[in-house]
Amino acid sequence: MEFSAKDIATLLNGEVEGNGNTKVNSISKIDQSLPDTLTFLSNPAYTKYIYTTTASIVIVNKNFKPDSILSCTLIRVEDPYIALATLLDFYVKSKPSKLGIEQPSFVSGSATLGEQIYLGAFAYIGEKVVIGKNVKIYPHVYIGDNVKVGDDTILYSGVKVYSDCAIGKSCIIHSGAVIGADGFGFAPNAGEAFTKIEQIGNVIIGNNVEIGANTTIDRATMGSTFIRDGVKLDNLIQIAHNVDLGENTVMAAQAGVAGSTSIGKNCLFGGQAAISGHISIGDESKIGPQSGVMSTLKPNSVVLGTPANDFKATMKSYSIIRNLPQLREDVIQLQKKIKTIETNE
Repeated sequence: MEFSAKDIATLLNGEVEGNGNTKVNSISKIDQSLPDTLTFLSNPAYTKYIYTTTASIVIVNKNFKPDSILSCTLIRVEDPYIALATLLDFYVKSKPSKLGIEQPSFVSGSATLGEQIYLGAFAYIGEKVVIGKNVKIYPHVYIGDNVKVGDDTILYSGVKVYSDCAIGKSCIIHSGAVIGADGFGFAPNAGEAFTKIEQIGNVIIGNNVEIGANTTIDRATMGSTFIRDGVKLDNLIQIAHNVDLGENTVMAAQAGVAGSTSIGKNCLFGGQAAISGHISIGDESKIGPQSGVMSTLKPNSVVLGTPANDFKATMKSYSIIRNLPQLREDVIQLQKKIKTIETNE
């Protein structure tokens, strides 16, 4: 498919600078661009590439001022990154959509399937499952008894949803994710094997949630584990039983949250962040990568390190740690001077 600069600008509510009839048929990165493609400039660190790019159209910020003549057509927008997201969404939705039920697959006679769904081969739909409209369930997906899946949700190949869980509308769950496995609950017995605590709750996932590949979300011991509206989880994340994950919170890969922790709205978690159980993380908090949070955080906290501490204080500590070899050498030299003075007295 080909699109002109004028067409793209109309879609993005942008302004064309250059030849509005310039056409592109694909998208490329600005530092690896190709002719007849569209690219974008969002990060200032990549500005140098706009002067050498072979891309035909570049999306830039409205305030961008080039230092020399450009060979490409520009589309000026408020936010190039958001504009790219809009364009990619349009591209994906313009592709042909899968529909129908492939065989072999199993659908319980008590299940309810919405209109315009796609059910891939070897999928399993359990008893009393309710599937909404326009849902896409790819091959080898398992959906247990009494599960609810909202309209326009996508479950990619290999997703497993245990019984009694609920998934909202317009969610995307990537391959290998497991929703509703047992929480890690065992009662210690003195000198004997642990006794398993049965996990009889479920997982409730809100609307517009995206869950990455091989991420696991455990069912509650009792009640529900909550993933609220707008949450975005990267690959390889562990969410334990009875966690309540607030709206529009984002977690990078390999983060882990222990049981019964409550996390507020609009929080950001770096990769490999580890959160202890039975604590609270306030709204708008930012947790740095590899941080170990062991106690409750107030709203708008910004922490780093293990154990996690205020970001600025932690950076000062790291600065001191980097200077420790020189400090050690200085102390050794001072000790030698003191011994020399003492010997000469």
